[in-house]
Amino acid sequence: MARRMQRRFVGIMLAAPFLAASMAVVLVTARLGAGVTVATIFAVFGLSWFLALLVAATGRLMPTAGAALGIASIGLAGLIAAGGGLASPLLALVLALPVEAFYVGGRRRSVGLGVIAATAAVILQFALTPLLPVEAPAAWHWLFPLAWGLTLLPRMRGLALTSDAPAQEQARLEDVIDGVVLRIGLNGDVADASSQSRVLLKLAPELLSGTGLFDRIHLADRVAYLSALADMREGAALRRVELRIRLPKGDAGDLGANHRPFLLELMRAGDDLVALLRANDETVDLRETLDVARESAAGADVAKGRFLAAVSHELRTPLNAIIGFSDMLLNEIFGGFKDPRQKEYVELVRDSGQHLLAVVTSILDVSRIESGAYSAQPEPFRFVDAVEMCQSMMRIQAETKHITLTTQIPVDAGEINADRRAVQQILINLTSNAIKFTPDGGAVSIGARRLGSRLHFWVSDTGIGIAEADLCNLGKPFMQIQNDYTRRFEGTGLGLSLVKGLVSLHDGTMSIESAPGEGTKVTISLPVDGPKGGAAKPTVLPLSQPRNEKEAGLGPLRKTA
Repeated sequence: MARRMQRRFVGIMLAAPFLAASMAVVLVTARLGAGVTVATIFAVFGLSWFLALLVAATGRLMPTAGAALGIASIGLAGLIAAGGGLASPLLALVLALPVEAFYVGGRRRSVGLGVIAATAAVILQFALTPLLPVEAPAAWHWLFPLAWGLTLLPRMRGLALTSDAPAQEQARLEDVIDGVVLRIGLNGDVADASSQSRVLLKLAPELLSGTGLFDRIHLADRVAYLSALADMREGAALRRVELRIRLPKGDAGDLGANHRPFLLELMRAGDDLVALLRANDETVDLRETLDVARESAAGADVAKGRFLAAVSHELRTPLNAIIGFSDMLLNEIFGGFKDPRQKEYVELVRDSGQHLLAVVTSILDVSRIESGAYSAQPEPFRFVDAVEMCQSMMRIQAETKHITLTTQIPVDAGEINADRRAVQQILINLTSNAIKFTPDGGAVSIGARRLGSRLHFWVSDTGIGIAEADLCNLGKPFMQIQNDYTRRFEGTGLGLSLVKGLVSLHDGTMSIESAPGEGTKVTISLPVDGPKGGAAKPTVLPLSQPRNEKEAGLGPLRKTA
């Protein structure tokens, strides 16, 4: 907009002397001699073209335009006085001052200044009448207002654009918005920049034109900038790019090499692009704070894992002694019991020790998986062997509750390349949970099916099931689903968490199908050829509360048939 105003002012200053000089020569200097006439012509052209050159050289329009308006007011007052005063047809030219002011400035204030200048010309002509040779008004004097009026015809479209309110509002918005508004060609050259660049970048808008912006972008960020431009050329509606832009020395804050972070938003505007460049210091500070918090949390997890591992190791030694001596006493190696209650109490001590040892072992395994120190050694083995081992271990527990434990393993299940101990642990934990939460007389089944390069196996039961609201808690260490039935059973809530970690180690997936009162089916899918890379990868179990089943790493909750 500023450039348009400057172009219009320069155009008027280049063309106006022809009309002004002709009127001055005809009305005033023709009777004062050739010398005065020549001097007047040179003065009118020289002064007008000097003002045009001053604006072109400095870019400062307002002071020069004000001076031009004042000079035009004085000159018009002299011409009106010489043409016969208020009766002269030249009085119509006072309209030229507000019209031309509006054509250049495009604002109501510009019209107001033009009206003031026109009023001053009318008043001033009374004072100049005694000083100039006055000619009686003539009809041919209308040629001068008519000539000026004809100049308005090719400029009507320009006057309409000047009075365009949205354009004015956009110009004011660009001056108020906290960012630099850029117009960028599809080739990446900047065509225009708002005046906010002086405040935000400490740079004149002209310095960003062409490749000025690209030259100031940090070398490491230029690829992202060019990629965003390429996306916009291919039809993208919006792109955001984080950039570091080099500022003048002393204006980049604490960053080295005078680079400061900015956020550039690219949008479509016809055949060109409109970009908004804003400071990005707050986002960078938040990201740095987040990185520090993440490192602190990671350090806390490592310290917690080491603590759990140390405590687990310290507990296992006395527990092994308790369990071993309890077995010796129960076998009556050093003599029988005098009272049957003594044997009952020793059995309780042994069972409690075995339960506590299982808890400590689970805690140690979870801690090792979290820290990435779990040593998994994939090897090929027959999957049915792992199922048979699990079935033999769980048979007594199932028979105690009169639960039918069955297997459905097809012949084509074949071999799987995985950590045998981990797969057995998965089967034992899932089967133990199924038996634990299945009422007496129920049924638990272990099945498998090979599909392509993956082996799917599951453990299903006819137990109490899981409510949809409780699904998000599954897989969280030390978390148990609480209801009237599960409160009767002891446990740490580590079983499913350990299963989830072991499955993740093998690039596997886990899904759960369940509904209250209809049982539960947990399905595991593992790659037959083992995890990628040939070795199980470390994983980290989520200790925070997952917000949904997707974050918990579980499949959808569905009612079983």
